[in-house]
Amino acid sequence: MSERPQDNVKAMAAQAENKDGFIAALDQSGGSTPKALKLYGIDEGAWSNEAEMFDLIHQMRARIIKSPAFTGDKVMGAILFEQTMDRDIDGTPTAQYLWEKRGVVPFLKVDKGLADTQDGVKLMKPMPDLDALLERAVAKGVFGTKMRSVIDAANAKGIAAIVAQQFEIARQTLDHGLVPIIEPEVTISISDKAQAEEILLSEIQKHLDGVPAGKQVMLKLTLPTKANLYKPLIDDPRVMRVVALSGGYSREEANEKLAQNTGMIASFSRALTEGLSARQSDAEFDAALASAIDSIFEASRSA
Repeated sequence: MSERPQDNVKAMAAQAENKDGFIAALDQSGGSTPKALKLYGIDEGAWSNEAEMFDLIHQMRARIIKSPAFTGDKVMGAILFEQTMDRDIDGTPTAQYLWEKRGVVPFLKVDKGLADTQDGVKLMKPMPDLDALLERAVAKGVFGTKMRSVIDAANAKGIAAIVAQQFEIARQTLDHGLVPIIEPEVTISISDKAQAEEILLSEIQKHLDGVPAGKQVMLKLTLPTKANLYKPLIDDPRVMRVVALSGGYSREEANEKLAQNTGMIASFSRALTEGLSARQSDAEFDAALASAIDSIFEASRSA
């Protein structure tokens, strides 16, 4: 198995656990890329095949990563899509560029999308090639992973299944020396969101007992209906960090909710890129991104 320089791993771990800032989610995959490009001002007619579509989204991500405001001063980490990890920025592999040139900890989205709804949840699709992907991630200097599943109802059976699957993949990830970000997203529009979050908290606490000694996981959770619901997880020594997903809230609303949750930091995707456009000049783009980064950073820090 390939190894990352241990000095890098230690420095990344220290930053991931302790640094003020937030995680930028730059990991839209095949299904969500057209929407992300459309919000950026590039319509579907701009590409004729999937390869061209991914070229365009990589150009957008590279523009964000190279922007003067996108540094480890305020952006603690960034989550990459597999194809982004496999590409370069100015001749340097993306994960290496993030850490060496921008001081940002690289994470990799490893899930292959969602299965059909069962018991009020969408589990992750099978990942038969996960070990090979994790080995590639280690070789490319990635620090951790992220995998997402979705909770659409306060269904105890479904939520138990989601958390069990997440921790199973987390253990596989830890075996490769990577830190997993466990992401069981609760849909913000459901009527029983608060009840779903209470069940989720209980299930996560049960499974933390199975985290190997000396290892840590991270958690990426929907901003909770009840402020500070997840404080026991933030305080748990087996949890390196608890980060919040914006889940469809506007940036302003997400920042407001985040600031009410002590110790939670942001990991926003759409809320980060809101207001960015392919048509902007570099100066306009950089100013808009800097404003977004500042607002999310302040909400994360006040939390």
